[in-house]
Amino acid sequence: MTKYQKRSELSVDNILATFIETEVLPGLAMKEEQFWQALSDVVHDMTPKNLKLLACREDLQKKIDAWNVANKGDFDASRYKEFLSDIGYLVEEGPEFKISTENVDVEIAEQAGPQLVVPTSNARFALNATNARWGSLYDALYGTDVISDEGGAEKAGAYNPIRGAKVIAFCRDLLDAHFPLQNGSHHDSTRYAIVNQQLSVELGDHSSGLVDHAQCVGFQGEPQAPTSILLKHNGLHVAIEIDASTPIGSSDKAGVKDLTSEAAITTIQDFEDSVAAVDAQDKVGVYRNWLGLMKGDLSDSFEKAGKMMTRTLSADKVYTGLDEGDVVLHGRSLLFCRNVGHLMSNPAVLDKHGNEIQEGIMDAMLSVTIALHDLQRDDGIHNSRTGSVYIVKPKMHGPDEVAFASDLFNKVEDVLGLERHTIKIGVMDEERRTTVNLKECIRQVKDRVVFINTGFLDRTGDEIHTSMLLGAMAPKADIKKKPWIFAYEDWNVDIGLECGLPGKAQIGKGMWAMPDEMAEMLVAKIAHPQSGANTAWVPSPIGATLHSTHYHQVNVSEVQKALSHRTRAALDDILDIPLCEDLSKLTSEQIQAELDNNAQGILGYVVRWIDQGVGCSKVPDINNIGLMEDRATLRISSQHICNWLEHGVCTKEQVIETFERMANVVDLQNENDPAYAKMAGNFTSSYAYLAALELVFSGKEQPSGYTEPLLHGYRLKLKAAGS
Repeated sequence: MTKYQKRSELSVDNILATFIETEVLPGLAMKEEQFWQALSDVVHDMTPKNLKLLACREDLQKKIDAWNVANKGDFDASRYKEFLSDIGYLVEEGPEFKISTENVDVEIAEQAGPQLVVPTSNARFALNATNARWGSLYDALYGTDVISDEGGAEKAGAYNPIRGAKVIAFCRDLLDAHFPLQNGSHHDSTRYAIVNQQLSVELGDHSSGLVDHAQCVGFQGEPQAPTSILLKHNGLHVAIEIDASTPIGSSDKAGVKDLTSEAAITTIQDFEDSVAAVDAQDKVGVYRNWLGLMKGDLSDSFEKAGKMMTRTLSADKVYTGLDEGDVVLHGRSLLFCRNVGHLMSNPAVLDKHGNEIQEGIMDAMLSVTIALHDLQRDDGIHNSRTGSVYIVKPKMHGPDEVAFASDLFNKVEDVLGLERHTIKIGVMDEERRTTVNLKECIRQVKDRVVFINTGFLDRTGDEIHTSMLLGAMAPKADIKKKPWIFAYEDWNVDIGLECGLPGKAQIGKGMWAMPDEMAEMLVAKIAHPQSGANTAWVPSPIGATLHSTHYHQVNVSEVQKALSHRTRAALDDILDIPLCEDLSKLTSEQIQAELDNNAQGILGYVVRWIDQGVGCSKVPDINNIGLMEDRATLRISSQHICNWLEHGVCTKEQVIETFERMANVVDLQNENDPAYAKMAGNFTSSYAYLAALELVFSGKEQPSGYTEPLLHGYRLKLKAAGS
């Protein structure tokens, strides 16, 4: 049987065609013939424009390469800035404007809180992230290093009441800080009740209400014996859960068994950097889980502790309001989906000329068609309550590429019969040409933008690749200390505030990459809301629950108002290139340590991507600290070694020796994985090892330094060899 079926002017992989016709379209008004004709129209209209933009990227990079070679050792910042303007890399900024996005859900427009990013290819992870809208603070604290082991508070073994007491004390401190009583402390509470439509807290010999009675917005159970009390502060909810019959509640004077925190307000279901989707089979796995989320029926069964468990989407939360009627709260994180960027094609569908279609075009059409199940359903679990579809668009270079994304969404809306700007866009500010032109990028989508953010790793990878031929870059740790990164982070917030994002869209910050280092995260990540960001990425539901406490400590809306008066960050600082200031001061030991760190990280990630199709995972670094790795981290590491090779900081032989030695390290770190295939001893046959080397040795030629073309190619080779 042929692999492809003819649909309109397209050739569609059997797996994808069957999925669309038997799973996606049933229940929708669109007929099969309509859909395939619509997809064909979108593909053949938008593809030439897409390819023209990619050619423009290449042309600009060639011009920059030539300028860098001509000016190496004689760099002048003012001449460089003028040159970037002359070639159209840096565009003239237009007049002031404010975005006008409408029909935005409150999680984006009004609430400030954590954001998860999760590979949609994994149903269990996708469900966990979606359900992380609400999290147990007791569990998050008890199970992480936020609570120290000192004083006999170890978490090993059965429940440790000493550790539990520390958890309870932490949560009572949180209540006192953000929901203070008129007279007394939550530490002394012996009973919580609703009296005269207000929260009443008994404190031994007296009772007290909240300083701000309006902070209590609802309850579950009976007023005199509630099972849950709903509080609200800085737009986020916290619920005091009460049940004296439980082991924890029985030991609490007030019967409190937990504090439930509103945590992951939004989640990005990722089709891109955190997944390994190279063909129709992989793409259908991603699309099928997105379909389950949009229909509200996604489930996953798995074995845990010897028992079979089934996970489904959480229901909405219903409380008795203190004024009139019920208080109904969304039980799940509001979902974005992150489509792939403009670069890659995919063999799942071929156009009328027999060419693979652009994957970003396919994602746009399929993700929105699938979301029709959410938009058109009258009952059951919903994602958007305002009739919007939220798509994060990554890896766009400058205003023209952002405009193309908007044109693509216009086309999809038209063929699917949707009102204009039903599709909302999140613009990821992670490429240098987007950063320096951010205001003009936002202008192109001012009627549909709901999200901008910064992403240090991809941004650094693009920084290195753009200036590859100018000189050797600083070590990675030093790049983080250069002026450009601080200006970049501030500039993103400044431009977002200038363009009127508050009240309509999110300004986001990047990932906390160490999922096991929660105590350190709790100290450091408060800097994100303090910077004016009303969301920031966390690596796990537990991370989201803990990070939510920062949004009680910081009123982001007030911070944004204050920051709106500061002077915008300097473009000249953003254009400062993170070159190594004095190569002679780099010792041979420092150079080797940098190579070891980069090579180990590359191999640890690539071996799972190529051999197991895992696009994002916790990968132990060279010091065995688990780091969340995806293609962004791979891009910076591979480009960094490539740059040092280009400028003679290291040699090809040294790099090969480093990779061979680090392959042994990675093999040892994965020795307990039964699905793992060793690289050491298989250097000429391991697709993973060969891909890792080529990412470095061919890094200069890779478009924008992206890793996708090589990763996809080697993964397809491995799949073909095993078929």
